Parts: sequence; structure tokens; C-alpha cells
Amino acid sequence: MMQLDATRMAHTQVDHSRMANAIRGLSMDAVEKAKSGHPGLPMGAADIATVLFTQFLKFDAAAPAWPDRDRFVLSAGHGSMLLYSLLYLTGNADMTLDQLKQFRQLGGLTPGHPENFHTKGIETTTGPLGQGISTAVGMALAEKMLAAEFGKKIVDHHTFVLASDGDLMEGVSQEAIAMAGHWKLNKLIVLYDDNGISIDGPTSIADSVDQVKRFKSAGWAAEKIDGHDQAAITAAITRAKKSNKPTLIACRTTIGFGAPHKAGTSKVHGEALGAEELKAAKENLGISLEPFSVPDDVLKAWRAAGSRGAAARQEWEGRLGELGSRKRAEFERRLRHERPASLAKAVRAYKKELLEKPLVAATRKSSEAVIEVIAGAMPMEFLAGSADLTGSNNNKAKSATAFSAKTPKGRFIHYGIREHGMAAAMNGIFLHGGFAPNGATFLVFTDYARPAMRLAALMGTGVVYVMTHDSIGLGEDGPTHQPVEHLAALRAIPNMRVFRPCDSVEVAECWELALNRIDGPTVLALTRQNLPQLRTTAPNDNPCAAGAYELVPAQGEAKATLFASGSEVEIAVAAQKQLAERGIPSRVVSVPSLELLLAQPEAKRAEIIGNAPVKVAIEAAVRWGWDAVIGQDGEFVGMHSFGASAPAKDLYKHFGITAEAAVNAVLKRVS
Repeated sequence: MMQLDATRMAHTQVDHSRMANAIRGLSMDAVEKAKSGHPGLPMGAADIATVLFTQFLKFDAAAPAWPDRDRFVLSAGHGSMLLYSLLYLTGNADMTLDQLKQFRQLGGLTPGHPENFHTKGIETTTGPLGQGISTAVGMALAEKMLAAEFGKKIVDHHTFVLASDGDLMEGVSQEAIAMAGHWKLNKLIVLYDDNGISIDGPTSIADSVDQVKRFKSAGWAAEKIDGHDQAAITAAITRAKKSNKPTLIACRTTIGFGAPHKAGTSKVHGEALGAEELKAAKENLGISLEPFSVPDDVLKAWRAAGSRGAAARQEWEGRLGELGSRKRAEFERRLRHERPASLAKAVRAYKKELLEKPLVAATRKSSEAVIEVIAGAMPMEFLAGSADLTGSNNNKAKSATAFSAKTPKGRFIHYGIREHGMAAAMNGIFLHGGFAPNGATFLVFTDYARPAMRLAALMGTGVVYVMTHDSIGLGEDGPTHQPVEHLAALRAIPNMRVFRPCDSVEVAECWELALNRIDGPTVLALTRQNLPQLRTTAPNDNPCAAGAYELVPAQGEAKATLFASGSEVEIAVAAQKQLAERGIPSRVVSVPSLELLLAQPEAKRAEIIGNAPVKVAIEAAVRWGWDAVIGQDGEFVGMHSFGASAPAKDLYKHFGITAEAAVNAVLKRVS
């Protein structure tokens, strides 16, 4: 209570407008110094942020990773100076005035858009509009699930979002708000900076949606307020915190508030004010003309707001200490994304079982069998979901119940036909902590999920994408559903790991590698068609970890190496046998992860690739990427066009992806 009283006293001495103006002044100065950035939003939304951070947001600037803190997501990431100003003002140890002066400069902690992997106190990386609000839905979802499991004494916090017109125009926002309303995520509160301006001019030139009605139709509480009225903002957030629904507060603001000539226009959105307008704005607002200056009493009041949550954090730590030692250890382990020892043990036992009883199945079905093993080892943290393809993706454990507003302990999520929203939500779930999320659809529909997948790779979120129907092998659905360029496109994303396992043993190994990877996302590309179990050994060192390994050695000195991934490894093995019958020794290298192979140390990579004079790659996809293994003069058996609608066997023959084609590719090169 003493801490709270001190904060209140500070607020009585320093009025709201001066505290908000500190945000405006720092934001204007930083953008002006950089000659680059977006001053309009921080100036317009300063009142909203001041009320939120001084009166409502549960956080402790000294402990930015406190697990039970409220999350604040600046979805409108272009307004990053709002967030950097708040971090400095509230006392984040890393965010100094010097860092503000380094805005948008190389090596600084204040990049153009917020990066959570770069700067402490930032919850998620934003900038691509729509991603912040959608990621926040995943955070709110994780909070609801974790609270149901560990109790509200340990997990009880809100997720606040500051969103812009642009965020709400992006299609992914509709997917996100529909999910949030359906799941009744009442601890999600979106503050909409309703300034009516976008880059091209007034939003009315492109949009006439009534956002309040839109959100209400999706099951939200929603209202309009004056975004510069402190009392109105306070009252609206108070109502939102009591709601049994997620809440949208449309805050009518003036972009570039205080700038006498540019306020309320697109001119203030994405460019520095200029020296003359900056001076006039500061005079208009009663801010010191000295760059980056904050009055001592104002800074003191802000610092009091930053330490306001310290007592609550300490109380929470006390409650955590009162948990049984086993439950506390489980909670802390899961927040660290550390996998239980039982996982490795269970997968090892399962692989041994597979060697004794081989499983001939589509890799999506092999994956389903592994998931049963995984769910048994980590039942509460393994969190699967599908974009309305559960029966096709096969990633729901038999033991898993569906999550809903009424069953928050459910560990399977029906995302609906919302691939983009699903991928964004999974980022939020992972960033919140406590779960190992995976989401599923067809590989071709990574097109719909791509922006969130790219951000996952950028942020290093350890999410898993279960992407089934991974080639022309899906057959009759035809070229609209047959991915041919997707493997190459996903492999091209830095820090994205793509696995395309060839059989049930590789599936188990790839799943284990995916779950243990907590610094980046993993794609599991899985087949619809049945495949034989080719592996006869399952060493503890997991051959898939190198991205590729020799599956079948040559009988004698190899004249050719056949490289293949997934369903085409079977073709490579058949080709090797035919070549052997012709007296041509060859070896088969299974390549579950092309990019992981290429990331190996040079000596390891050279050992796997080998020095056979003829190199052939076999994959039911386009060639892009394979030249790094086979060389520009290497032979490629695969796709050179889109697919077609027909049974899978007919398609493989039609497109020339056969053992005979691989044999002929070798024969024409071997003298």
C-alpha cells in the first residue's frame, strides 16, 4: 500500500498532461534526430499510454520478464518511439537517453519497429500491421489456459494492445478477433488509436467500417471514447477489466497532437516534423525546447509508475514459493521452455518399438503415432491445433480434449479456417510461455500463414508447423492444393527449419528435434500417401540432426549419390537397387532437412555429400536450393511446373518422378 500511495502522491504533484507530453517530446526529438520515423502515433496516443502505464498496467520496470506481468503489445509498431519513451520513462535499465538518441541507428536498442529479441521489455516484434493484435490473442489464450491449470494466485494478468487503423484493416485482425470473441478472452483489451489517418490520407478514402459494430459482432464488448480525455480513458479501461468478454476501446485521437500545422494530417504519420514545426509543437504543448529533456518532477513521477508493481511482484513471488515444490518446478520449467526428461525417454522407447514392429504409413499417420507418445510425456504443455483439417492433419492426440471458453484445460485448439490467425496466435502462445504449440494445415496453405511464420523465424519462437499433404502425392485435389514451390520458399526463410521425413523413424526423430528447438520455428512436411519404413537403426545421436545422412551405402566405390527427401527417398532406394543390378554402385542419402545439411561444418557436409562423380537429387518439388548439394551440373528429378489432378501414382509417373527416371539420370552421366 505504501508504494501505491507514493505513486498517487507523485501523480497529484505532476498532472497527466505533463507526463503525456514527456512521451511526445522524446518521440518528436528522436524522430527529428534520426530524420526518420513516425511521430504522429506517439503524439496522438500519449494520453492513452499515460493512463494505462500509470494507473492500470501491472508491471515492474526492474523485472521486465516477471511471469505474471500484464502484457503490453504495440501492434502499431511504426509508433515505436511511444514504447521506447515509456521504457525509458518508467526506468527500464537498458533504455537510456543515449539509446533514444540512437533511434533507428545500427546497433542501438531502438530499431525502427520494436524487436522483442533485441530489447528487454518488448513483448513481441511488431511492424507488419495486424501481427501485434493477432499475437496478443495467443498471449491471452495462454494466460487463460495456464490460469486454469496453475490457479489465479499464480497466473492472473491482462494483455493490452494498442492498435491502429492499419492493424484493423489487415485481414488477419478479423481472424484474430473472431477467435478471441469465440473463446471469451476477457482479459484481452484493445485500445484502438482511432485517428482516422493512414499514409495516403484520411482512412475514409479506403475504409468505412464501423469498428465498434464489427467487434461487437465478433463477441467483444466495444465502445467509443475521447482518446485525449484522461477520465474517459480511465473509466473505459475500468469497465473493460470487469467485462466477461474481450474489449475494444476505440479512442478518438488526433494524430500528431500538438503540432500546429501538421496535426490531424497524413504529413505527421511517417516523417520528422522538421525544425520549425517541432519548435512550434513544443511551444504549443509547453515542452522545453531542449532536445531529449524531461523535467525532474515529471521523470520522478514516471519512475514511480515504473516501480509501482514491485510490491505486487514480490507478493506474487511469495505465492509462488507457497506452491508445492513439484508444481513450482513444473511451472518454472515450462516457462523456460525446457522439455521434460520423460520426452527423450519416451521417444527413444518408441523408436526401439518401431524397429521391432515397422510402421508402413503416410508420414502424417506416423506423426499421429508419435504425437500419442509425446502427449503421454508432456500432456499439459503439448498444445496442438488445426485450421479445420484435424482429420487430415492427424495432430490431435486421442487423450486431448478440445479447448473452449468452458474447457480451458483442453489441449487441442480448433482454430477454424484461419491459417494466418493460427500462426500468429502460436507466436503469442510461445512468447507468453508455458506451452509447446503446434498448428496444422496443408503445406500449400503456408501461403496464408507466411507473414506470421516469417516473424516466428525473426523472433526465434519455437513453434512447430505440422504441414501435411506435402506434394503432388496428395493426388486428386489437383494443383491448387499441391505445393511445388513451398519447400524452397520456406527453406529460404532465415532461421526457419524444414523437415521432410521419409518414414516413421525419421518422423519420430524430427518431432523430437522440433520440440527441443526453442530458438526458432520448425516445419514438418508430411505425406498423404503411405510410405515404407526404410530405417533399420535408431542410434541415440539422431541422424536427422545433421540434416542428412547416408541411408544406404554403396557396394564398392560409389559412382553416383542419390539425394532425396520425404516420399522420394523410397524412389532413391529403388533406383539404387536397379543401378546395382547394372553393376553401378551408388549410395542413398536421406535429406530430411536441406538447410540443416547446408548449415553443417564444411568437413561434416563434405562427408555426407561425398565425392561420387554423379549427383542426383529427387524431390517432388522445384529444384531451387538443391544446386548447393548436387552442383549446377547435377541431375534433378522433380517438378518443373504445377501439378495436376489425378491419383498420386499416376502423377508421379506423369511428371517423371520415378526410380527409372533416377536410373536414367545416372546412366547418361556414367560412361
